[in-house]
Amino acid sequence: MIKVHCLAYSRAIRLLWLLEDLGQPYDLIPYDRTDQFRAPDALRDVHPLGKSPVIEDGDLKLAESATCLRYITDKFGDETHRPDPHTREFIRHEELLDYVESTFAGACMAVLLPAMQGGDPPDEARRSLQTHLDYVASHLPGTGLLFGARAYMADIQFSYLLANLNALGFLDAAPRVRTYWEDLQKQPGYLAATKAAGPMAPEH
Repeated sequence: MIKVHCLAYSRAIRLLWLLEDLGQPYDLIPYDRTDQFRAPDALRDVHPLGKSPVIEDGDLKLAESATCLRYITDKFGDETHRPDPHTREFIRHEELLDYVESTFAGACMAVLLPAMQGGDPPDEARRSLQTHLDYVASHLPGTGLLFGARAYMADIQFSYLLANLNALGFLDAAPRVRTYWEDLQKQPGYLAATKAAGPMAPEH
């Protein structure tokens, strides 16, 4: 059984979503955040970087969420969370899956961190975020998720950052992305994961 080391309000909840979708049991190991909203020292005993998520499967330990998502789908032979590998949609999906944490996250954190500390994000950071939100919207159909009604790995990967952006009002100027986030919250796997581990973002 896969162990999921899950920090409260963290990216790890995305892995629970996928496991719930697949109907696979998992061992949830929760961690509370410190008074400074940081990861506790206990996570450094699990991974040298003190990161969450971390999954363990036997003697294998993984910490990057996109890699963890891919590992889980491959381990269980899942063909329902990404497009057919022989289609153009497949490589677009893979690009978006990696884009979330390789590029989009930086633009998000440039506004989220100042806002979480009670400050006002720089105008340049706001403009950069809007560029990225427009880019995300350009990949969305008129209604629904990235590739239809069912959440794929890229949708799951987007969820954590969208939850935090929405909690602080940064999706107000991106109505299509905000609707996308609302639709993600209706997915059965999301509902099950947040019931097990709590919300992706704290209330503000």
